[in-house]
Formats: sequence, C-alpha cells, structure tokens
Amino acid sequence: MSLKAFHVIFISAAVLVALWLGVWAWDQRQAAGGSGFLALSCGAFAAAAGLVVYEVWFLRKTRKVSPW
Repeated sequence: MSLKAFHVIFISAAVLVALWLGVWAWDQRQAAGGSGFLALSCGAFAAAAGLVVYEVWFLRKTRKVSPW
C-alpha cells in the first residue's frame, strides 16, 4: 500500500470518528442537557468538515504524483 493510499484511508477514518463523536455528543446533549456537549458536537462536526476539505485538497494536489 502506498503512502498516499494510507493517508487517504487514515483521513477517511478520522472523518468517520469525528462524525461519530458529533452524533454521540448531540445525543448526550439531548439526554443530559448542558452546553458542553453542544460545543463538543459542533466542534466535532466542524472538524469532520475540515477533514473532508483537506482530503479533497490532498487528492487534487497528488493527482499526478502516483497511482494507488
């Protein structure tokens, strides 16, 4: 497996973890209340969006570098 493929898989896994954390924190906010879980949820969703933007940028930048 190339370093590029590993990087894409790792960033994709990080996006999934951030989304899971956001959904979990949102669920906890509804169950327990409090603004801490709301901030965590918003931060996790923002991180997931940022990681998606980074992954798209990385794939465009390395399009001609090497195949998978």
